[in-house]
Amino acid sequence: MDKHKVKRQRLDRICEGIRPPIQNGPQHPRPLVALLDGRDCTVEMPVLKDVATVAFCDAQSTQEIHEKVLNEAVGALMYHTITLSRDDLDKFKGLRIIVRIGSGYDNVDIKAAAELGIAVCNVPASSVEETADTALCLILNLSARWRGGAARIRGETLGIIGLGRAGQAVALRAKVFGFSVIFYDPYLPDGVERSLGLQRMPTLQDLLMHSDCVSLHCSLNEHNHHLINDFTIKQMRQGAFLVNTARGGLVDEKALAQALKEGRIRGAALDVHETEPFSFSQGVLKDAPNLICTPHSAWYSEQASVEAREEAAREVRRAITGRIPDSLKNCVNKEYLMATPQWPGMDPSSVHSELNGAAAYRFPAGLVGVTAGRAIWSRGNSGGNCFGGPANGSRNRSGVPPPSHPIAGPTF
Repeated sequence: MDKHKVKRQRLDRICEGIRPPIQNGPQHPRPLVALLDGRDCTVEMPVLKDVATVAFCDAQSTQEIHEKVLNEAVGALMYHTITLSRDDLDKFKGLRIIVRIGSGYDNVDIKAAAELGIAVCNVPASSVEETADTALCLILNLSARWRGGAARIRGETLGIIGLGRAGQAVALRAKVFGFSVIFYDPYLPDGVERSLGLQRMPTLQDLLMHSDCVSLHCSLNEHNHHLINDFTIKQMRQGAFLVNTARGGLVDEKALAQALKEGRIRGAALDVHETEPFSFSQGVLKDAPNLICTPHSAWYSEQASVEAREEAAREVRRAITGRIPDSLKNCVNKEYLMATPQWPGMDPSSVHSELNGAAAYRFPAGLVGVTAGRAIWSRGNSGGNCFGGPANGSRNRSGVPPPSHPIAGPTF
């Protein structure tokens, strides 16, 4: 036997147990994270580049998403310009987390996502100040334009529907101007009104009857679609104002247009609409008087945009490096996830009250907890790989019973 070969065999035996064995099978790929409806990944890349490969799709529907993303993406980031229904979610083969870059998540079927083992998260805090500032500006603008002369604001009653983060911020700002602030939110515990110095209304009807201006700050879901409709408008004070910076689907625009024409509502300000982008030349509101419309921009500032994108990327990072859903800060379908039959049984010893009973569970290796690697940058300024179209190469631009309250789900 060749003496060099003998030496090599002895060296291998000596080193055995010190170095890792050679892997003959395929290695786990880096997790793929895709920005579905955008093309700028420069903010997300620094957060994710050491744990994932980041790609952008710039798609308006799942039909425009590349097959590689549909087959391999573990995480998805998205704005509000794309909708993910059950059929859309079924197209993704390995998706485990979706993060909505913003507060609203009505463009994702969160129950269907839970049934498929997909956590859905949002970023509820980044635009609170911007939304509150815009809402108050619209309230003051309505009062100045159509109050009927130089009317004093102090003593006017502002009714807030949904006292979440933005609702509370509006309430605190309005109090400084002398508004008497009342609110309706059946999901807040008793005593919140005392800590904020506000008056709580027991029912939505009570709030509408007592408000000179109504401002919407609740999330949109199947239970509160068209919360403001012909019936509830008739419960409002004659000549009241309406402001909506939450979600367009909360307001029946046809009923609102008719109420504005008849003078039942003196003026309205809408930052969000049922159909976006909004056009004054089309739709039922085109001939409505005393109407202020802004293009879904209440949330926006440069700081808020960057903060939302960074936090969304950090949420995806927590999913990749931690446990789903325990490690996630803003998982909006956790209850549905834990209620799905295929979800692992809950270990009582791992239950923490602050997690609402979420069990300590980690997805199987190769789905989320895979080897970290460097991200690949594109040659452009946007950062990330581009999977910008369908596979053929064409390129186009939980088991929780529904509540009985008219605003169902957490406010924001």
